[in-house]
Amino acid sequence: MATKIDKEACRAAYNLVRDDNSAVIWVTFKYEGSTIVPGEQGAEYQHFIQQCTDDVRLFAFVRFTTGDAMSKRSKFALITWIGESVSGLQRAKTGTDKTLVKEVVQNFAKEFVISDRKELEEDFIKSELKKAGGANYDAQAE
Repeated sequence: MATKIDKEACRAAYNLVRDDNSAVIWVTFKYEGSTIVPGEQGAEYQHFIQQCTDDVRLFAFVRFTTGDAMSKRSKFALITWIGESVSGLQRAKTGTDKTLVKEVVQNFAKEFVISDRKELEEDFIKSELKKAGGANYDAQAE
């Protein structure tokens, strides 16, 4: 059966993360049967990491605050998590299903496909987002 997405519900969750006045900094999109729906959401990145277990595949939209004393800004990441125990067929479908998620999640600085929990570390993601663009005032010559 072809995968579908609940666009309205997913878009509402996506917009919640994009809203700077919202405490919600992450939302997951999970499979409910053959439909992708909003999953958990939260204000703490560590709580997101707890969703990423070996037996699940999910998509996440996460807001990070980056910058320095001169300028703070929100950067967004689209993370595809595929747990170590996910079957080969499901792994393959996740890649094609991501196009459905991208119909809703359209603005992000960088995309990640992760199956190793070490790569979920906040510092790693933030450093990759920093490389993805914008001025770097930290590196001023002394």
